[in-house]
Amino acid sequence: MKRFIGLSLWGCISILTLSFINSTPISWQDLADVKFAPKLNKDIGEYFLYPTFGKKVLALDNKVVELKGYMIPLSAEENVLVISAKPMAACFFCGGSGPESVVQVKLKKPVKFKTDQIATLRGQLKLNPDNIEELNYILLNAEVVTVH
Repeated sequence: MKRFIGLSLWGCISILTLSFINSTPISWQDLADVKFAPKLNKDIGEYFLYPTFGKKVLALDNKVVELKGYMIPLSAEENVLVISAKPMAACFFCGGSGPESVVQVKLKKPVKFKTDQIATLRGQLKLNPDNIEELNYILLNAEVVTVH
């Protein structure tokens, strides 16, 4: 029985270690490898900026990454969050930053953040080239690594 518990514990430690090894720290500069062009959305009849992702960003698609930024809670009830390269006053929505400077966050478990609280998150990066209802970058199954 002791041997089984020891092996079981070792397996858990190995899995935890692997999850940390398999995450890639990225910067906002990494996400800047994208160009945007206006394109007509026929369903809505309006032009939107659609991304063409560069090689660096394409290589990150579906990878587990870590990203540090400013938290912008949009809806506490629905657990809708954005992590931004810049504080809210200068982010894509309110300031002069581009769409590559924000990432939509879908947390594994709800966490409350204050606006502009700095955090590092880990999750699976999903590129969104065409769904105008979501941001171009989405962090799926995200977890909080650190709150600064």
